[in-house]
Amino acid sequence: MSARSLHDSATELLTGWKPESGPESSLREAMLAFLGSAPRGCLREHAPGHITASAVVFSADGRDVLLTLHPRVGRWIQLGGHCEEADETVADAALREATEESGIPGLRAEAGLYAAQAHPITCSLGVPTRHLDLLFRFTAPPGAVPVRSAESTDLRWWPVDALPPDSDVLIR
Repeated sequence: MSARSLHDSATELLTGWKPESGPESSLREAMLAFLGSAPRGCLREHAPGHITASAVVFSADGRDVLLTLHPRVGRWIQLGGHCEEADETVADAALREATEESGIPGLRAEAGLYAAQAHPITCSLGVPTRHLDLLFRFTAPPGAVPVRSAESTDLRWWPVDALPPDSDVLIR
């Protein structure tokens, strides 16, 4: 487990991802170029920007998605956050973050990369940076009840066809 294994996993995920649209393909290529020039680019210490691990958590029946009202961003977004050197892969980081932020044990991951996004943000570094989000799809066990963590202003299930107007989450 190291910055190297995180970097390798991000590169492998992006290399194997076949986006559906031109803008996503462009983002994929930009992220791969970023990783090619940033050996520690999966860690928050990389101030110009860093790969982050996001989790789009669906209910067991797939009708609802779990969103957090992020205190710093001020909008409803998917769960997720920074990779840590203790994470072997970016997918491991996404599962850790989703479990910590949702309080739901037993989340099941879908294989491969779900999507990617890029966001300018002032994160815990305290300076403007860019989050290069790798998104993973997770399914919660039947009857899962989320428990809000200290990292969230609010946490709740939303119907996938009735997301809050200020949300910023990709649903496929």
